[in-house]
Amino acid sequence: MKLLVTGGAGYVGATVARMARDAGHQVVIVDDLSRNDDRQVPSGVVFARLRVHDIADVLTAEAGFDAVLHFAGLIAAGESMAHPEWHWDNNTRASLALLDAMRAAEVGKLVFSSTAAVYGEPTELPLTETSPTNPVNTYGDTKLAVDRAIASYTRTGALGATSLRYFNVAGAHACDDGIMIGERHDPETHLIPLALDAALGHRDKLSLFGDDYPTADGTCVRDYIHITDLARAHLLALDAIEPGEHNIYNLGNGIGFSNLQVVQAVREVTGAQFDVENAPRRPGDPATLYASSDLAHSELGWKPEKPDIADIVADAWAFHRTHR
Repeated sequence: MKLLVTGGAGYVGATVARMARDAGHQVVIVDDLSRNDDRQVPSGVVFARLRVHDIADVLTAEAGFDAVLHFAGLIAAGESMAHPEWHWDNNTRASLALLDAMRAAEVGKLVFSSTAAVYGEPTELPLTETSPTNPVNTYGDTKLAVDRAIASYTRTGALGATSLRYFNVAGAHACDDGIMIGERHDPETHLIPLALDAALGHRDKLSLFGDDYPTADGTCVRDYIHITDLARAHLLALDAIEPGEHNIYNLGNGIGFSNLQVVQAVREVTGAQFDVENAPRRPGDPATLYASSDLAHSELGWKPEKPDIADIVADAWAFHRTHR
């Protein structure tokens, strides 16, 4: 298939683009490089520096695309509360432009990078695809709006789509040629790379936001999924798309790790001790999020192969100490 991958210079997008290329697909990446650089764009693909708002310049009927994998967008929940306008523009308005361009070009398959943030504070655990959606931050609001727009577009019968709701993606993907793909966010807001920075001495201390949550140790609890496991799910989802259907799958391990447990795993893997400070809660951070991925297991045949937090941290460390 000829695939258009938006946000393909980023952590998840580059990993999936490389897997798709290695599986024999023809890949075109679109990324505006506003939060990435092009170091992780795989060889053997076409790259266009472009905002998704302008995707119709590339996504034309004549281009002959078979499907789109849509990763482009902003991901920081805290930032979304301070600058909601950035997230509504980059996540929702741009995605609507993509859907319109797909409709005009008669491209009938879409895999969308959604998020667990659509659930907000859970009323039940583990979260399933039928759990209530009630985002507590703008990031989750914008992604849920796109999920709903996709559902609307699939009702025409011309589009088949899958939304994959990620939990916390971490680790690094080791490619067959020795290249590694890992987290390089700018700014970095994710706990594991920040903790690894502290382990390397690149920051004086690590801040944990909130120590008074209703959890066992007072810190947030999250479900961590290895980047390689997550990326595999996208190609399985692509193969399973049917016209007129919008399917939603949670992608997680079904296990929650607290921020302090993650810090301890980083200390054990790296052998480094570093200072940790408690900081005030960030607006829009739920206390606990972890998933049931039973539906993805049964319908896509997908199952995480690296669920252990120590393995996830170890792979992230192998990347981080040589690439940061």
